[in-house]
Amino acid sequence: MPNLVVNNLHSHKDVAPAPALQVDKVSLEYRVEKKIVKALHQISFDIHTSDRFILLGASGCGKSSLLKAIGGFTQPSEGEIRLDGVRISKPGPDRMAVFQEFDQLPPWKTVLENVIFPLIASGKLNKKAATERALEYVEKVGLIDFAHAYPHTLSGGMKQRVAIARALAMEPKILLMDEPFAALDSLTRRRMQEELLALWEEIRFTLLFVTHSIDEALIVGNRIGLLSPHPGRLKAEINSHQFNLANQGDKEFKDAAHRIRRILFGEQTIAMESQSPIIGAYAA
Repeated sequence: MPNLVVNNLHSHKDVAPAPALQVDKVSLEYRVEKKIVKALHQISFDIHTSDRFILLGASGCGKSSLLKAIGGFTQPSEGEIRLDGVRISKPGPDRMAVFQEFDQLPPWKTVLENVIFPLIASGKLNKKAATERALEYVEKVGLIDFAHAYPHTLSGGMKQRVAIARALAMEPKILLMDEPFAALDSLTRRRMQEELLALWEEIRFTLLFVTHSIDEALIVGNRIGLLSPHPGRLKAEINSHQFNLANQGDKEFKDAAHRIRRILFGEQTIAMESQSPIIGAYAA
């Protein structure tokens, strides 16, 4: 069996430094025509400074809705979200987001201008200081030779690098990433995962990353929150710091992925195993 630790969500926790982000019994609802739909039900978890926390679940389980609430764009129907102990009630530059879409960059601004703009617009830095910091982060994501290029001349992966540079240049308390690599081809996606982890090793930023890919969750995260669908509930929290791209094909990695499927899908996965010699070959 893989060396995973599944935390009992209701057990006593050891004394630890105060978390950077606290999601405390949060539920989210939205209106569809004449009825109220509950997207999330009493979700609770903490994210500590420099964590790479993953929200993993099937499409429609409320992952992106929760990310928007943490960003301050929607308010919980119950519960509370706190950043450094302060309740989140609106968007702010202390939470920067990178989305899946490639068109999140203003097309009339160059790569450098895209990174500079939020630094100046937020009042964080003057133009000279903003330019210096923007150049630093454009170089960190490997795009210094494209600093004066416009988004339409860039590949999808390059656009996502710009979005990451723009977000990290703000030096937020937490970086929010909503399936940022889902629309990329598999080779580019792998490279972006490598580059994100390399940036984290250098900067040690705090990350909340949403994905529906089990492999990506194991590779990118050091902790994974597993969400069930309709409405989303936190089923388990798993430590995954021992995994990376290098051991993606190892038995331990496959066993971990298999165990996550069992937690998320239960009987459905067991039924699939009985019909699939491929899955059964490495099942625990």
